[in-house]
Amino acid sequence: MKLYVGCDLGGTNLRAALVDAETGRVLLQKATATLARQGPEAVMQRMANLILEVIAEGGYTSAQVQGIGVGAPGLLDMEKGETLFLTNFAGNWPHVPLRDTLQRLTSIPTTILNDARAITFGEWRFGAGEGVATMVVFALGTGVGGGSVVNGQLHLGLSGSAGELGHIVLDPNGPRCGCGNNGCLEVYASGPAIAAMGMKMVAQGLATQIADLCQGDYNRITAALIAEAAQRGDEIALEIYRRAGEALGRAAAILCVTLSPQRIVLTGGVAQAGELLLGPMRETMRRLVRVIPVEQVELVPGKLGDQAGVIGAACFAAEKISR
Repeated sequence: MKLYVGCDLGGTNLRAALVDAETGRVLLQKATATLARQGPEAVMQRMANLILEVIAEGGYTSAQVQGIGVGAPGLLDMEKGETLFLTNFAGNWPHVPLRDTLQRLTSIPTTILNDARAITFGEWRFGAGEGVATMVVFALGTGVGGGSVVNGQLHLGLSGSAGELGHIVLDPNGPRCGCGNNGCLEVYASGPAIAAMGMKMVAQGLATQIADLCQGDYNRITAALIAEAAQRGDEIALEIYRRAGEALGRAAAILCVTLSPQRIVLTGGVAQAGELLLGPMRETMRRLVRVIPVEQVELVPGKLGDQAGVIGAACFAAEKISR
């Protein structure tokens, strides 16, 4: 057994899992609040404490753990082991020595990786991408992240930044994105984008079950609530998901002619809508791609759920660390 810890640095919660990197099996997992407003030093100390707790509760010592892999939500300098810009974190964590600090606090070798790339690696090794050489992952949640594996290697690009699929520009005249561009995939297919479309429809007074399900409280309108309305046959909700799926299909078409992947995987909380997204995404992708055998590209949901990131981070550490 190759024992590693995978850790997910989230804006709301920290999660750490004891993982057998040979099988991808999660032996034990724990979570705690990030409390990001307390600043990087406090958060990193909390991460280290959580990691050591997981190891101890699993019945192991730090010496038996071969490494730690951390998935972080933002731009990193993987060579220096620093965070450069973390979205949704107070102060954005410029030049925070995340890798070296955790190594010092735990005495365990550590690697860092963008969280969406960790999800990609986890799904490729032990999830929906297992067995293929080239694949793409769309991770749909508060934003749209992603990653790719090309010829059996996680594609990292410049300092691990390859895979920002949510910022493929679909319409330069489209809505403003948080990155500063207009018309990025993220403004059409993220959870908040889908919820905003639902709010707009209710505010316009259109007849939709979304209004009934939210009971007049717009704050209750989420992508999941709209998916529930769609599954009940609500035409407005179905149209919202059709538009989001078509946007994903246009982005997938670009990736098809760029990478010619064997498989495209949809994961994250918003992807739980399943065929509501996959159907229009598949139809759009196949309609737009003419120059490769697009019918051979598989479009599938992820298999690892919310464990993909910790499994991927642990397995990435296993690939990079020898102890």
